[in-house]
Amino acid sequence: MTAAMQRTRVKFCGLTREQDVDAAVALGADAIGFVLWAGSKRAVDVDQLARLAARVPAFIARVGLFVDAAPEEVSRALPWLDLLQFHGDESAAECERYDRAYIKALRMRDGLDVHAAARCYDSARGLLLDAYRPGVPGGTGDTFDWSRIPPGLGKAVILAGGLSDDNVSQAIRQVRPHAVDVSGGIESAAAIKDAGRMRAFVNAVALGDRVANQTSV
Repeated sequence: MTAAMQRTRVKFCGLTREQDVDAAVALGADAIGFVLWAGSKRAVDVDQLARLAARVPAFIARVGLFVDAAPEEVSRALPWLDLLQFHGDESAAECERYDRAYIKALRMRDGLDVHAAARCYDSARGLLLDAYRPGVPGGTGDTFDWSRIPPGLGKAVILAGGLSDDNVSQAIRQVRPHAVDVSGGIESAAAIKDAGRMRAFVNAVALGDRVANQTSV
């Protein structure tokens, strides 16, 4: 029996401009992320979110990224989001309180028990695994040692951290994640996405899938 062909989903994160949202849609992104944490150079407020999210058609997930946000902050953004992404120290109960599908980001610091975290956030739709830098909840542009990702997590793995068209094919072949998440790797400047780099990233993901699927047949 021939093995099923796997397609890695693509999430473009940290979009702040209408033309970048339009480019992501045209390139077939599966998800578009909006940063709703004021500490980020890619942050948008709720008014910007509403304007940008309105450009996203059906069947592309609109993802809101939060870092230890007050419940009212999350609630104000909910009308324009399909999926919540928590990057702080939120407990599973705090992630669940909005009755909305969510993913939990784990920063791969030394000693992190990823299996224990997967059990803790059993209600999450996936675990986003990102590089660890003290005091920085995400968007570092750093990679981490992908061999540290344990098998058999029982959760969809979204791979993040320093991905670009230069390394995402190798990441897919090594990790076989459900999805990849990129922000800085598709930018020409801080918070400014580059359509050419976005296209190159999508092409590199497709190449990674082709090679990975050939080796698994």
